[in-house]
Amino acid sequence: MLDNNNIVIATRGSALALAQANAIFNQCRKAFPKLSFEIKIIKTTGDKLQSQRLRSNQSLPKGLFTKELEVALIKQKADLAVHSLKDLPTELPAGLTLGAIAKREDPREVIAYRDQRHFKNTNLLEKIEDKESNHHEYKSFASGLAIQNLPNNLNIATSSPRRKSQLLRLRPDWNIVEIRGNVPTRLEKLATNSEIDATILAYAGLRRLNFEINKNNILQGDAVPDGINATIIETHDMLPCVGQGAIGIEIRENDERLAKLCQRLNHFNTQVCTDAERSFLRAMGGGCQTPVAAHAVIQNNTIQMPGISFGTGTSFSESKVSGNLNEALDLGKKLAKEIKDGL
Repeated sequence: MLDNNNIVIATRGSALALAQANAIFNQCRKAFPKLSFEIKIIKTTGDKLQSQRLRSNQSLPKGLFTKELEVALIKQKADLAVHSLKDLPTELPAGLTLGAIAKREDPREVIAYRDQRHFKNTNLLEKIEDKESNHHEYKSFASGLAIQNLPNNLNIATSSPRRKSQLLRLRPDWNIVEIRGNVPTRLEKLATNSEIDATILAYAGLRRLNFEINKNNILQGDAVPDGINATIIETHDMLPCVGQGAIGIEIRENDERLAKLCQRLNHFNTQVCTDAERSFLRAMGGGCQTPVAAHAVIQNNTIQMPGISFGTGTSFSESKVSGNLNEALDLGKKLAKEIKDGL
């Protein structure tokens, strides 16, 4: 058994996962100054398969990024497992439960592309990755452009079916290309590879890595290449992934010590909204690779939640539900039914 005064926080080893774990670590220390906390890095199956994903168009199921953390909980080698909630399956292993959901970061998406003023005098041959085989024009654009204002026939990099489907709904003239790697790697590819004109990133991830968009719409921060523009995509143009921007804290069931600790870490409004979204996803029968999206917000003590699902080809169905805060789970099921009926 673990020492009652020592709490072990399990996390993946990526920069973003560590940033999230450190945020929970700091919140724990502030709320429980008499307890001792430590972060334990665990490499997941998903992390180990990242290199294989670079050679394949297939995406990995979200559970591959959580399994080893959950094993550590079950074997009592850790007390808390910190996840990006969007990566956590809606059905958890027996004996585990979602103990808390921390306050949500901005769930919107960002489109990043090269800045015209910065790159206008750049020598193309010095910037492209493959000087022999890369023949795509090295494009850059004015800052602050939204999706609708960018030129035709661009190559947009994303590995998310949800983002791809919503992008092509807005811009059927664009071409979607695959991209892998962590956020700094994707930004470096954008800066140096002329085959990529723009990419889509989660604003929450950028903010947790201390990357910020300045008043000139330039993305700034450590590991951000010079001359990268970033424009926030509003949710009416692109709905985020279920749970995007929220941190989920998984614990063992029937552990009163951990349950009491999680009460101090939980953010009620975020919990209500993500409960509704995850109920929708569960009812749709999908995971992170299914092109579905939903985003719940609370307005005047009422949950408002639009959602969308894409079928074959360009077909899609969308709807919106609203209801009381105590109806989150039922609202998710209702939205799923309406969307399924529309497909």
